[in-house]
Amino acid sequence: MFKINDNYLKLPGSYLFSTIAKKVAAYKAANPDKDVISLGIGDVTQPLAPAVIDALHKAVDEMGKAETFHGYAPDLGYEFLRKAIADNDYKTRGVDIALDEIFVSDGAKSDSGNIVDIFSQDNVIAVTDPVYPVYVDSNAMSGKTGEYLTDKECWSNVVYMPCTAENNFVPELPEKTPDIIYICCPNNPTGTTMTKPELQKWVDYANEKKAVIIYDAAYEAYISEADVPHSIYECDGAKTCAIEMRSFSKNAGFTGTRLGFTVVPKELKSSDGTMLNSLWARRHGTKFNGAPYIIQRAGEAVYSEAGKAQTREQIAYYMNNAKEIRNTLSDMGYTVFGGVNAPYIWLQTPEGMKSWDFFDLLLEKANVVGTPGSGFGPSGEGYFRLTAFGTAENTKKALERIRSL
Repeated sequence: MFKINDNYLKLPGSYLFSTIAKKVAAYKAANPDKDVISLGIGDVTQPLAPAVIDALHKAVDEMGKAETFHGYAPDLGYEFLRKAIADNDYKTRGVDIALDEIFVSDGAKSDSGNIVDIFSQDNVIAVTDPVYPVYVDSNAMSGKTGEYLTDKECWSNVVYMPCTAENNFVPELPEKTPDIIYICCPNNPTGTTMTKPELQKWVDYANEKKAVIIYDAAYEAYISEADVPHSIYECDGAKTCAIEMRSFSKNAGFTGTRLGFTVVPKELKSSDGTMLNSLWARRHGTKFNGAPYIIQRAGEAVYSEAGKAQTREQIAYYMNNAKEIRNTLSDMGYTVFGGVNAPYIWLQTPEGMKSWDFFDLLLEKANVVGTPGSGFGPSGEGYFRLTAFGTAENTKKALERIRSL
């Protein structure tokens, strides 16, 4: 009789966004006449930029001709895309990243979940709290998190670094030394950031402790403040301690087409001198057959002059939504954070209300969907996340409904 990976059986409850989807589906089924507006998940609503669409059409036409047909993509991704990434995302910020340090994938979420494959189960994991659930769940699925402590709602082998209003949502160096440190900046779910000196402190700490930082920069395109770095490699010494992940889903609306990449510098080595770049290359080539040619051509178009201008317009659209949400909720008396360098608003629930109770209140009384903070970790209780990725019309309509509560 076959056996299953019992690490999956240790996972508490269900995946946060699956739970939300089920609750919303049940409400709609019971109330078919209600118009429900979702400001919950981070899915974009604006269409792909015209430059991207043009590139897709051209690439599809190429695939229809024998002389320009393309099969499996190269393991690391096509050189035309990796060069565009290196030139535009890194060289423009004074960072030199080699083409064979860039690994193109079908998204940062996949890479976040898969990167755990190259690390031992003995590693101690550190995460900011609240935290994007994929980081913890993927480590739990591979048996790296220890036992789940029901009474504390946390894992025994995970160092939780509280990020609250008291510390301005910037994690403090932990007492227990971790081996792998997850940092998402701008942060999901809080929408908050670190300055370059604050991030440099973490780079110095990781190098001192021989730890690895998994740096999720999916929302870097939304950064508006000059003192917030767009890449961890802007910090001195980051190449010897950090892996960086990026997403085209957020910076160019590729949620329905899927594209991302991970940077693993060759200078990043284990204590015995093993390059993590080589390990990730082996894993990448063995378990992934590459993002489609047409999608990689679309990704290349994001870096064209037209693509840059058009995606900047999309980002400005969403950040206008974020400003609207932040200012309107503040005027209503809510305590809000984020919404300046990221398309997320993190608000305190009113009168100490539990985050799932606030979810139910918004759904049933305002027909608005958000995300309960407790789903992101222990320190998320008492908070709630709203996304600015909706349409401007629906965002304004949702705020009016909240105002009427």
